[in-house]
Amino acid sequence: MKNLFSWQRLWPHLVAVIGFMILSIAYVSPVLQGKKLSATDEIQAKGAAREVMDYNKQTGEWSWWTNGMFAGMPSYLVAADYPTSVSTKIGQGVNRILPAPASYFLIGMVSAYVLFIVLGAGGWLSAIGAVAFAFSCFNVINLEAGHISQVIAIMYAPGVLAGVILAFRRSWLAGAALTAFFMSLELYANHVQITYYLGIGIVILVIMESVSYIKSGRVKELTLILGGLVLAVVVAVGTHTTRLWNAYDYTKETIRGKSELRSAAKNGAEKQGSGLDKEYAFTYSFGVGELLTLVIPNAYGGASYGPVSNTSETYKTLTGRGVDASTAQNIVQQLPLYWGDQPIMGGPNYIGAIVFFLFVLGLFIVKNPLKYWAAGVVLLYIIWSLGKSLSGINYLFFDYFPMFNKFRAMTMVVSLAQLLMVLVGILALSTLAQKKLTVKEFQKPFLISVGITGGLMLIMALLPGVFFSFKGNNDAQFAQQFAQMAQDQAFGQQMMNSVIQDREGLMKSDAIRSLIFIALAAGLMWFFVQDKIKPVLFSGVLLILVIFDLFGIDKRYLNNEDFVTAYVAQGNTTPSPADEQILRDTDPDYRVYDLASQGGPFNSAQASYFHKSLGGYHAAKMRRYQELFENQLASDKPNMEILNMLNAKYFITPDQQGNKVAQPNPQAYGHAWFVKSYKLVPDADAEMAALRSVNLREEAVVDQRFAKELNGLKIGTDSTARISLISYKPNELVYETSANGDGLAVFSEIYYNVRNEWQVTIDDKPADMLRANYVLRALRVPAGKHTIKFRFEPTSVDTGKKVDLVASLLLVGLVAGAVFVESKRKKSA
Repeated sequence: MKNLFSWQRLWPHLVAVIGFMILSIAYVSPVLQGKKLSATDEIQAKGAAREVMDYNKQTGEWSWWTNGMFAGMPSYLVAADYPTSVSTKIGQGVNRILPAPASYFLIGMVSAYVLFIVLGAGGWLSAIGAVAFAFSCFNVINLEAGHISQVIAIMYAPGVLAGVILAFRRSWLAGAALTAFFMSLELYANHVQITYYLGIGIVILVIMESVSYIKSGRVKELTLILGGLVLAVVVAVGTHTTRLWNAYDYTKETIRGKSELRSAAKNGAEKQGSGLDKEYAFTYSFGVGELLTLVIPNAYGGASYGPVSNTSETYKTLTGRGVDASTAQNIVQQLPLYWGDQPIMGGPNYIGAIVFFLFVLGLFIVKNPLKYWAAGVVLLYIIWSLGKSLSGINYLFFDYFPMFNKFRAMTMVVSLAQLLMVLVGILALSTLAQKKLTVKEFQKPFLISVGITGGLMLIMALLPGVFFSFKGNNDAQFAQQFAQMAQDQAFGQQMMNSVIQDREGLMKSDAIRSLIFIALAAGLMWFFVQDKIKPVLFSGVLLILVIFDLFGIDKRYLNNEDFVTAYVAQGNTTPSPADEQILRDTDPDYRVYDLASQGGPFNSAQASYFHKSLGGYHAAKMRRYQELFENQLASDKPNMEILNMLNAKYFITPDQQGNKVAQPNPQAYGHAWFVKSYKLVPDADAEMAALRSVNLREEAVVDQRFAKELNGLKIGTDSTARISLISYKPNELVYETSANGDGLAVFSEIYYNVRNEWQVTIDDKPADMLRANYVLRALRVPAGKHTIKFRFEPTSVDTGKKVDLVASLLLVGLVAGAVFVESKRKKSA
């Protein structure tokens, strides 16, 4: 132990970690003043989790159901705690080492540093790779947008890869332990899509390495390695059994699960109800030309809206029209600069000109077999990120590749492509540092790499108009907006032409910028190869160049202006007069339909912060709920009875000044009601159609599969029948009923019953819940006075916690065992 953890071995790595901490804090220095990042998605998440968090504060318990969004949904993916999962506790602790988001940069740099140390790159080069990976522009833009779980998953990815490589290249046990540790943290990040893409790349690596072992006759050794990696994955997954089990069950009922509507098959290439809608899944796809943003950040204008300078063509057009300088300056701060096909663009996927140059050089000079794997997977990831731009390939993946159709916004996979590009670049630097090439051997690939990268930059700086029009799909709309501002149609088009010229100017200037950084890195490298500068100076200067390159672009999108006081960062937590009016209602369980939030009711969780909302903001909405609104409310003739049956007691609408106004809805059905009759229908399509043809207050629409629960039920006329809610908790609802005869009660609560999660009792005796009106719960209630209780008790939680604990103990044991064995081996060496 002493030898393994000696100061001589540890101090360089501790210095590196301290350096990473300083760099992380330096980039987001306002956190030292207590400021926080104002991120839209994070604010939305707080609204979504409000009811669950408040319940936890009041009771010390976690409710696994919330009525805060979409009229009710499991809270698995909204807010929860997993007390027996050691990896969850470690992940939470690591996040608190530095104030967010500095902690996320630190995670990424440490994780990548471990990867490059495993690859034998040495401290300085590993530090360069760590910085290049963590501060790639795509990560920064995701942080600015508030995609925190996505960023954390990306940042832990290098560590997982390090464990797998370590298992094959040095020690199966140490590799298994490292894989288990980082994989458990990768899963803690709770972003299945990134983990899925990472897993595909690792599977390809394992296959490649396994073939190599088999060819060399090391089958017994391979068996040990694969066994260790399987154990690592099982243990890592095991520490998150509760959450993953919950998510697995819930996914079946979401828009990623199977639809029962025949109309869900929109074209011959799609299977009925199989995963996401193809058009929706590929909404965000890079255009082929957008790959240039890897090395020229403003090749496609940067973000959707952005600024240009006072020397721009647009500024000149405005002032030439007589617009005063101050007004013109304000206008050119928010121009439609992005001209690609994506509906919204937060910024480019810039990896850095220096890293791009090193990647290209690595393709020529690196002899390590990992180069071929990395290059191949980079190509695969980039193909995926192009989405519908390469529909002939990606639609096949979508239709036939396992789980591929469960995810949208495949552009995010480019973050992992960038990791592997950095990996190849660091292998290239390591090749030079270890003097594996003579100057003569290095010269030709060096000049080719400079020619490819520098030449591309030069062409884009001088002749971009030969290859690109710089016109976007929405330019006509923007021209019309400019025309309306000036009340002059010709001026609107003139303004748009000026913006197009500025887009071209942005590409030119950034191409020159990238050319300069490539030239500086190439010159530095040439001097190093010729032994004209020391290794430490070479590494130190290159690190500084990488920092300047990336920070210069990153700060365009995430800078000090994005940080606000802690109070402001909470978002709009002050209720509007409309919210205050609604909150005076003492009813414990009514719903609000918010039509005044920006983006509409299904793109905002603002109402969820104050009320139980019919809308919300989450990527995993229940499919039946989504289908209900698409077929009944998003049509030319909206069926308002749907809102009534969901107990929409209030509507929030904007007035002419944009202020929120609360409008009571006296037609809302309330918490529950007895129906006078029911209609059995054969399938989902018939059920959906019937919702428009029956009086839902008087009659329930029930799928034929629930006929058994209604067998023999005859509903008589009973004007005295009553049902009322007497107790409300997010995960427990208690009702009292009174009726002269047997009846069918319908509840304005969302039906969810994958594994009988809702325990239903009548006078403490189990009862069978059924589904009515496509999404609601219903219950056969006997005559007389009764107490009905619904309690949400997922089997996956109680059982999952036990598995979490066992797997956590195995994780600790695996890591401790690996440390012990490695320390003994080092000591005896």
